[in-house]
Amino acid sequence: MTILHLALAADWDAAQDDGAYLVSTLGRTLEQEGFIHACADTEQLRGVAERFYSQVTEPLVVLHIEEDLLGSPVVAEVPPDAREAFPHIYGPIPVTAVRAVTPFTHG
Repeated sequence: MTILHLALAADWDAAQDDGAYLVSTLGRTLEQEGFIHACADTEQLRGVAERFYSQVTEPLVVLHIEEDLLGSPVVAEVPPDAREAFPHIYGPIPVTAVRAVTPFTHG
């Protein structure tokens, strides 16, 4: 199954050098948050972008992550401020688990 993560292009570029992506969400690391936020589909991703990334002017990309290649648990959880479950990745994202990277534009 493929899950999605919205990332700053600069953070993804750094992850390619390091071999793993460790950013949970805008301005927070996996270590700080305890997991990496992800989305089940494009509709969830657009909602996250509108709610949390609308003021971001840096380039954004969508990481298309193959869940079976993660090597870390993925748990569908409903955040306190949401009405639907989102996949949370409880570990780093190896760059080899990212099967595609596409640019993201607001709108």
